[in-house]
Amino acid sequence: MIPGSPKALARAVEAFATLPGIGPKSALRLALAILERGEEGARALAQAITGLVEEVRFCRRCGGFSEGELCAICTNPHRDAALVCVVEQPVDVLVMERAQAFSGTYHVLHGRLDPLGGVDASKLRLAELDARVARGVRELILATSATVDGEATAHFLARRYAPSGVRITRLARGVPEGGELEYLDEFTLRRALSERVAWTSDETAAS
Repeated sequence: MIPGSPKALARAVEAFATLPGIGPKSALRLALAILERGEEGARALAQAITGLVEEVRFCRRCGGFSEGELCAICTNPHRDAALVCVVEQPVDVLVMERAQAFSGTYHVLHGRLDPLGGVDASKLRLAELDARVARGVRELILATSATVDGEATAHFLARRYAPSGVRITRLARGVPEGGELEYLDEFTLRRALSERVAWTSDETAAS
């Protein structure tokens, strides 16, 4: 408890400090900002938080965020249901959608293989993915993270679904636009080299 502070303020600071990335100082600033907004602003924020936990659920089909049994992506008739991008967490779907470059659907594993952390295949949403593949999937895009566990998960999925005949692809990884080589890790550099493409100049492309 902060010396000299009201109990309600101390409770709010302690609550905010439990959030990821929020330290004591940031928690205090958040609590003071809410006080400055007054009762109406505080009630609006409280209602938004309550609505978040009461109304947001996981899509029965893909496992992404949803307000109903199925999410807006799974129920969109313009999305290609036979093209499935496999990601680790629901937030990854939001990140992918920001690019506005994917017209397929998603499947969220809700984790990745992590033997040291006690996460094996039984902890992932594989039964649901098995069912989707059995119903007919043209391509699985493996978009797990570029970590040791993420790569292990991608390899596991590739081996699991290769016998089904579905096309299996992996998101390309390499040097980011505007990236400096001196700041890249060895894994990214190896990936960039192994997935290098033929150089095409603007003049060649225009001819």
